[in-house]
Amino acid sequence: MDVTHTACLGAGVIGASWAALFLAAGRSVAVYDPAADAESATRDYVQNAWPTLTELGLTEHGTPDAITFHSDPVKAVKGAGFIQESVPERLMIKHALFAQIEPALTPGAIVASSASGLTLGQMQGGWNNPAPFVLGHPFNPPHLVPLVEVMGNERTGPGVADRAAQFYDAIGKVTIRVNREVPGHVANRLQAAVWREAIHLTQSGVASIGDVDKAMWAGPGLRWAAMGPTALFSLGAGAGGMQAFCDHFKDTFNGWWDDLGQPVLDDDTIAMIVQGAADAAMGEDQADMAARRDAMITAMTKALRPYRKA
Repeated sequence: MDVTHTACLGAGVIGASWAALFLAAGRSVAVYDPAADAESATRDYVQNAWPTLTELGLTEHGTPDAITFHSDPVKAVKGAGFIQESVPERLMIKHALFAQIEPALTPGAIVASSASGLTLGQMQGGWNNPAPFVLGHPFNPPHLVPLVEVMGNERTGPGVADRAAQFYDAIGKVTIRVNREVPGHVANRLQAAVWREAIHLTQSGVASIGDVDKAMWAGPGLRWAAMGPTALFSLGAGAGGMQAFCDHFKDTFNGWWDDLGQPVLDDDTIAMIVQGAADAAMGEDQADMAARRDAMITAMTKALRPYRKA
């Protein structure tokens, strides 16, 4: 899908990150956000992200200057072939925005929502005809983490989800297709499942918050950056592959699954997590931690790129 002009509706952390990536990929970007400081905050975000995007080899055809700002979403979407919507996750806000921009869309334009908690069906209620609308849920920050979860349904126009995936592929993203609506889509549900057990392990006295996090990044997290859990378990059984792994470990996993915890985020649990996270940070502030995270993601992305099949 050959798109040269894009729009980003909403310029918070997610929207600004999308704008940086679109610019790096050689697209012009029109940004809409009603906040008074949206332009300055977005320009700062793009400026800060640009060296990392350059290090990843993504800015060869792009410029951070191909960006405009608009207080009217209708003006922002004018002439855009691909629109990424990242406004707050409240249906009333999204529905009002979709109703406003729908009559102004260029024929053939696609609108993709970054929504993580709302489903495609819920959001389609804001459209008279949701044919151009898909889910395009990224992982934060979108300019660094390649995953995008793409979904259309029976009300989506023929080929629109495929074209959206082609656009994302063209700017360096890695797409998966969500085939059925579930809250949280795919990756967030995987995160939620792992975090639930991480909380349970601390709550039940097995290990501290910091050590549970360390167990993840120094153990399975390192492997998961290379391959997913099913592929890795298949390799773990040697020549016998997945069948041999399941034959050998089925009782083990069934026992573990029966023993997994089901904590809830009540006030006491939240207080435990907040304190545990503060202890594990050892005084490092949020900005420094975010910069360190981004540097590590960049380094891993560069190192792993030659080995990716897709």
